[in-house]
Amino acid sequence: MAGQTRLVPYAFLLMTPRGFDVTTIRTMTLDDYDAVIDLMKQTPGVSIREADSRDAVARYLDRNPGLSFVACAEDTIVGCVMSGHDGKRGYLQHVVVRVDFRKQGIGRALVKQCVDGLAALGIEKYHLDVLKNNDAAARYWAGMGWKLRTDIDRYSFINSDNPNA
Repeated sequence: MAGQTRLVPYAFLLMTPRGFDVTTIRTMTLDDYDAVIDLMKQTPGVSIREADSRDAVARYLDRNPGLSFVACAEDTIVGCVMSGHDGKRGYLQHVVVRVDFRKQGIGRALVKQCVDGLAALGIEKYHLDVLKNNDAAARYWAGMGWKLRTDIDRYSFINSDNPNA
């Protein structure tokens, strides 16, 4: 399909609290929605909005095929990332790894899948948002070489009466 990336899912071994597991990174589908939302709800510093509804996520996945991923240990989703682009910049959203699976390379592997997929489409610059009160995420991204922008402020406009849009 034109414009669609085809990244091959891969597996790697990692040490988890239960011992060695095989963790698989694969393309996210709408069938993963409930597990991903549950993971987000259990993750401190992550905000869930109306824009994260099943219908909105379905539109996002359809608009950005092959650019969102989940990490699975056995049959459990332990990480996720959604990414897309506007034709010139890539955007990573909801980069989440279950707390007891952190520091195993899962987040790095998820982000690499997104960056590789976006790069295959000619997208070379990527953005992500971190809530101001999420110090752990800010430290993580700075440690990964991502730069905090100080030259711009992001403004949002909500085209409804719903402040949680």
